[in-house]
Amino acid sequence: MAPSRPGDGAAENAAKTRIRLSDLSQRKSHTFLLIPDADLCAAIAADLDLIALRKLRLEGTLTPAGKQDWDLAAQLGATVVQPCVATLAPVTTRIEEKVQRGYRADLPEDDDATEVEMHLDETLEPLPDTIDLEELVTEALALALPAYPRVDGTQPDKTVFTEPGKTAMTDEDARPFAGLAGLKDKLVGDGSGNSGDV
Repeated sequence: MAPSRPGDGAAENAAKTRIRLSDLSQRKSHTFLLIPDADLCAAIAADLDLIALRKLRLEGTLTPAGKQDWDLAAQLGATVVQPCVATLAPVTTRIEEKVQRGYRADLPEDDDATEVEMHLDETLEPLPDTIDLEELVTEALALALPAYPRVDGTQPDKTVFTEPGKTAMTDEDARPFAGLAGLKDKLVGDGSGNSGDV
């Protein structure tokens, strides 16, 4: 997106994608809607290693939570195309995801030099001066993407573990209870075979 300048179209676009919290009234909720254009969708697709990003929409509300704090609740909608992890063929996925953030003035900034108490609520963030909706929608989409997209009918590759001169151990063998199941079957078999001798 081009730098914003007073009076030009870029300034208007920037105003729609960046929300300065100090400009908002703390007495009411504020709605927002972001529908990125084709150029922004292409840029986000490149950042997230997508084949294509066909649709993207973020609609939500900012609600005051105290004198300075804000709560954000939004709905993310997107249609993404990713490469299949097995065949690299395109896999299309429709994403509908709720997005929640809590912006808090008393939440400390992350600092590697100091120990910061971990918060159980992972949606809480330090209160920013401005909320960048482009950054928010990119982050939310990245978290919502399927980690291992697959074309229908493809199966995960079977991994084989072995050393030279030894029989290969498969994924099935590596399961923790595979041996116990085999032992149980053997014992059951032995018991049925010996029942007639008593």
